[in-house]
Amino acid sequence: MKKLIMIVGLAAVSLNAFAQLPDPGFTIDENTAIVITDPQNDFLSPSGVTWGVVGKSVEANNTVDNIETLFKLGEKYNIPVFVSPHYYYPSDHNWKIEGALEVLMHNIKMFDRTDALSTSGFEGSGADWLEPYKKYINADNVIVASPHKVYGPETNDLSLQLRKRKIDNVILGGMSANLCTESHMRDLVEDGFRVAVVSDATAAAQIPDAGLDGYAAAMVNFRMISSHVYTTAELEQAFETK
Repeated sequence: MKKLIMIVGLAAVSLNAFAQLPDPGFTIDENTAIVITDPQNDFLSPSGVTWGVVGKSVEANNTVDNIETLFKLGEKYNIPVFVSPHYYYPSDHNWKIEGALEVLMHNIKMFDRTDALSTSGFEGSGADWLEPYKKYINADNVIVASPHKVYGPETNDLSLQLRKRKIDNVILGGMSANLCTESHMRDLVEDGFRVAVVSDATAAAQIPDAGLDGYAAAMVNFRMISSHVYTTAELEQAFETK
């Protein structure tokens, strides 16, 4: 009986510890950058190929405007903004090993480009930037990394570009919450960066009939893995008071 009480007591202590999960916090300083994943039409435009499953989440979170706010904050406070895009070229359609969503993305021609060395057909395509973002992406404080190929930045030069500029702290937003955004968070944390995620500057696929909510899944992992989770309004306030 005493042993059982002790086990139950330890379990209660353990659960209480998780209920009080620490928030390490995040300081915006001269070694801070903003990273935005996949700010592209196929995720964020009503004409994009994924809008049927991500559209409600994008609208509920005001994601399009909140991502634009990240670009505006970078411009206003002279913070470097790194864009990590997702492109597929014809050669990528010859892959023989793919996960479920990779197969789907190739089937619906998501992020397709005609050639790695040509922008033919790029303007206005699903792979192109959402129109309101173009004026920011062309600015001097924005660096476009090479494309990532699945979800995380392991296959592009994002970490290299950050390290070469002595960036230690990353504010992360973009699409899609439980895929590229979460994978970027995980890899950057593993690579020694301090990462804060902006919870409403992202969105994800929600498929109620299948019981799948990518946004809810990502929010759990953002809280457990990142140093801090902001809303866009909270991030704006943090910049104002830094």
